[in-house]
Amino acid sequence: MPTQAPLTAPRSAASGRRDLAVIDVFDIEVESESPQAFIDTVRRISITFGGINLEDIKAPECFEIERTLIEQCDIPVFHDDQHGTAIVTAAGMINALEIAGKKLEEAKIVCMGAGAAAISCMKLLVSMGAKVENIYMIDRTGVIHAGRDDLNQYKAQFAHATDKRTLADALQGADVFVGLSGPNLLSPEGLNSMAANPIVFACSNPDPEISPELAHATRSDVIMATGRSDYPNQVNNVLGFPFIFRGALDVRAKRINEEMNIAAAIALKDLAKLPVPKEVCDAYGVQALEFGREYIIPKPLDARLITVVSDAVAKAAIESGVATLPYPKHYPLNSAEDVFNG
Repeated sequence: MPTQAPLTAPRSAASGRRDLAVIDVFDIEVESESPQAFIDTVRRISITFGGINLEDIKAPECFEIERTLIEQCDIPVFHDDQHGTAIVTAAGMINALEIAGKKLEEAKIVCMGAGAAAISCMKLLVSMGAKVENIYMIDRTGVIHAGRDDLNQYKAQFAHATDKRTLADALQGADVFVGLSGPNLLSPEGLNSMAANPIVFACSNPDPEISPELAHATRSDVIMATGRSDYPNQVNNVLGFPFIFRGALDVRAKRINEEMNIAAAIALKDLAKLPVPKEVCDAYGVQALEFGREYIIPKPLDARLITVVSDAVAKAAIESGVATLPYPKHYPLNSAEDVFNG
């Protein structure tokens, strides 16, 4: 099967995207006849770059491509569709659970979708404390359960013994719905069947699994996030990718590991709880942004992202043994311009 995907290759030199993490980015399209041919192409050119960000590679091929490139390259290889989505989702999810008076370790989670983003989101949540037996992942056939014999190895990680077979079954008493599938798949009836203070991350773009208007009309206690910028609580990968690479590049990390992903998620989670500067509020045309049901995830134009995320990722790389340089003398970064002081 032909594999075609954009390859974003950030160099460690800093001259572009000053508004974000000051990383030069080269977009390279790779068309190949097989995943292995794609891997071989990327591996051969990897020595030119400080890191590689993979985009738009479907599951399950994306898992093997990323795993193999991580093993064969001495620079960070990061599939943003997987990990960027997972990091931002985890940050917002943990904050939403706190507001709802619930714990990740006890939360019953329904995941609508079983592709690259969905599997990676659930894996990161498990790494941060969620229980596999509390996760009900749903693909085109229905609930992924231990009795199915049609699961690939990636879906099978979330198969457990349950008598639930449909989305409606899984939603009964659920604390969290994560939609990474398609539009209008969460009905008002399904939302009404969820537990008190339900958390809904309807991330299908441009049309979510349920609109915020319908969700709030159905349940006054719902905590809602989408992938769209015109609603509160946008799950946007730009909160992670540039700053994760900034931290990884500045300590010459050999890879981006789970410890670094968790550190980035925690940094985002904690940033949402801090007072928001006036310039950020002005940028979004609001008087104030305060931690709560309509502000569980930082805004993409928050200049503090480069400070907290890059710093957390760099420290995690050092502590987990994948950094080849010590903690940078110019850290923590106070602005994108500080990158030039390194």
